[in-house]
Amino acid sequence: MAISQGTARPAWRWGNNIVTQMKTDETSGVTASATASGSVGPHSWLRPVLHPLKPLFREVLAISLFVNIIALAAPIFVLQVYDRVVFHAGLSTLQGLVIGMVLVLAFDFTLRQARSKTMQSVSLRIDVEVGRRLFDKVMAVPLRTLEARPSGYWQLLFRDLDTVRNTLAGSTAILVSDLPFVLLFLGLVFVIAQPIAWVLLLALTMFLALAWLSGRSVATAAGRERTTQQGRDALLAETIMARTTIKALALEEHLRPMWEDRQAATIERSMERGTQTDRFVNLGQMMTVATTVAMTAVGAIAIINQDMTMGGLIAANMLSGRLLGPLNQLVGGWRTFAGFRQSLGRLDTLFALAEDRTQSKIALSRPTGHLRAEAMTFRYRPDSNPVIDKINLDIAPGGVTAIMGANGSGKSTLLKLLLGLYRPSEGRMLLDGADVTQFTRRELAAWMGYVPQECVLFDGTIRDNIAHGMPDATDADILRAAELSGVHAFVVNLPDGYATPVGEMGSLMSGGMRQRIAIARAMIGDPPILLMDEPSGSLDRQAEQQLRDTLVTLSQTRTIVIVSHSPVLLQGCRTILVLDHGRVAVGGPAADVLRHMAQQAAKARAAAGKAQAPSSAAREDA
Repeated sequence: MAISQGTARPAWRWGNNIVTQMKTDETSGVTASATASGSVGPHSWLRPVLHPLKPLFREVLAISLFVNIIALAAPIFVLQVYDRVVFHAGLSTLQGLVIGMVLVLAFDFTLRQARSKTMQSVSLRIDVEVGRRLFDKVMAVPLRTLEARPSGYWQLLFRDLDTVRNTLAGSTAILVSDLPFVLLFLGLVFVIAQPIAWVLLLALTMFLALAWLSGRSVATAAGRERTTQQGRDALLAETIMARTTIKALALEEHLRPMWEDRQAATIERSMERGTQTDRFVNLGQMMTVATTVAMTAVGAIAIINQDMTMGGLIAANMLSGRLLGPLNQLVGGWRTFAGFRQSLGRLDTLFALAEDRTQSKIALSRPTGHLRAEAMTFRYRPDSNPVIDKINLDIAPGGVTAIMGANGSGKSTLLKLLLGLYRPSEGRMLLDGADVTQFTRRELAAWMGYVPQECVLFDGTIRDNIAHGMPDATDADILRAAELSGVHAFVVNLPDGYATPVGEMGSLMSGGMRQRIAIARAMIGDPPILLMDEPSGSLDRQAEQQLRDTLVTLSQTRTIVIVSHSPVLLQGCRTILVLDHGRVAVGGPAADVLRHMAQQAAKARAAAGKAQAPSSAAREDA
């Protein structure tokens, strides 16, 4: 039986326009120009967000400067009270100093409030801008890249966004803005209490060394903790998604050991990280107390030798609190810095990934629906056997084409290649003679309606889910798609009609309803091509017949390709392709293919009967 073959063409036409093939990236499956940001290098995705925020960061630094200068007021106040007021009974001086301190505290409160509001603005801008870029990037990543990692990995990237935001616009950012002023306080201690300033300088060096060691140790432990958390969260996500199966088959006893093992590993890594963090925090606190003791001892000797005053010692102790406080926070908060670096690294990796094409060089008219594959091969991994092996096929516009084959023969994969979701490892997939890799996902989605094998709905109403394929759809558009899919008759009988919620992933709908809604969603944009993977898997016989009649009617003006073994749907097909191990075993007019398959099945039964006859005779003789 003849199988229709596609032939290569040096150029192709779309309507009256000659469309020149655009060079595509052979390794990533996207166009060479399809980059997200236009800039390259580490953190290139973050720089455009932070650049407009530079004035706000400068404002924060300016406010921090005044806040830290004002912080000098309290030690100076204590110094003056001990050295002037107490020894000279200067009550009028004390009164003036107290009034001045009240004004300083009020000003300090105002500045801190202003800094907090500025940081909130920075946090909001980062959250909105980076969040939008992150979502757009994940949506632009090719399907094979998304499938290569578990869903938990992609969810954790949005937690990385929270880490970046909290670090750049939270208490950590305030800590960084306060750290430079440690030198200011150290300089002032040299002025008012030079003998004990050397103690603080030594403590400063020790705290910096402790912070560096803390960063190295905690970063490694935090990385191991995150890895175990990903494994635990992946199992939890699978458990929640398969809750019906788990309940029906009572799989709790089987899953509990897996959960306990992963939870135990997570707890162990968390305790390891917590132990190391606590060790460095406790060392920092011990060093703080030791510094205070050393300062007081050295200061006492200096006072005895009349090298400094009592007020100077007390003021220096107060300044040491402002000096050692940020350093202590640096030791305890180094986990945040380590997590920030790791989050930036993961987001850098994401934003460096290749994308689906997002822009076309030319606007094209509605295609006629001519699909052709030229020596098309597809592998899930470069070192694996081909799932689709050098297929050549030519699907003319109009009519219903069915793809059949055993499990694992490549039917669903071929459908995704036709849709442009996968890029061939070798060969080409053409739409009206044009390589589909030159079109954007938005264009292909508008031209090709798709019903996957597993129909997923989104939380919302029935109307919302049908309109997802065409956000600006009118009520007339939705009703037309619903009537064509056969879901309208069921929806109008519901109390809330099209406002009925479908639940999370369509959990409130039956399998048949989910499938009908998914078919309506594929039809809403009136695409010239419809691709359906087992569209009648959850439909009853009457619904199958209605769907068949609908597809036959639609095929007069559209190209329809279905993956199905349903005898009801096959009756309405113009062409049938039978796949075997990624190759087209049989292909041609539906009646001829069905007749050929019936003959092959009859021969197989006859051969099996002949093989059983001698064995039966032998048993009788025995």
